[in-house]
Amino acid sequence: MKKSLLILGIIALCFSCKQKEEKIIKAPELSIAQKIANAHGFERWNKVSEVQFKFAGNRLWNWNPKTDAVKLTTNTDTISYNRTSMDSIATKADRAFINDKFWLLIPFQLVWDTSASISEPIEATAPIAKTQMNKITITYAKEGGYTPGDAYDIYFDKDFIIKEWVFRKGNAEAPSLINTFENYQDFNGLKIALDHTKDDGTPIVKLSDVVITLE
Repeated sequence: MKKSLLILGIIALCFSCKQKEEKIIKAPELSIAQKIANAHGFERWNKVSEVQFKFAGNRLWNWNPKTDAVKLTTNTDTISYNRTSMDSIATKADRAFINDKFWLLIPFQLVWDTSASISEPIEATAPIAKTQMNKITITYAKEGGYTPGDAYDIYFDKDFIIKEWVFRKGNAEAPSLINTFENYQDFNGLKIALDHTKDDGTPIVKLSDVVITLE
């Protein structure tokens, strides 16, 4: 009887170990987009209740990502709308919102923009820093969205932090814009680059008044 119980115990232990082994094997590998997003704080995104930021000193945005309510404040006007139901005025404002949010949260857009294709990472020389970095290319579909067919070559370091990008309008071979991602700051766990400089050293976009509100 004792021998039978011992055999059953060994079998149960082996079965338990096998289950644990299978769980480890089945753990999904994070995609390159998820790794970049997580490096910038994406795992905290589900706690974000409001995003505020000012684009280039003249467009102040307040966005509730859970309800998709958006408010744009400029020196001359204030427009409030919800992205689930837009008229012509809201659509015009939303084009600017999508552009400005892309600069703010490009690491997260890599995960959100599921209709776009993302290449496998390769090693490449960053066009501004002239150092070896990792590079992926995100290419948008030729139809749909506000900027169909555009492509971005994104350069990131070993810690998956974005350092530069090359924007190619309509997926053209020649760059339309090359700029840095600089002055990273932490906003309640979200790492956001506030400054962007062109390859000739000219500042191009500055983000300010950033407030990330958590639940």
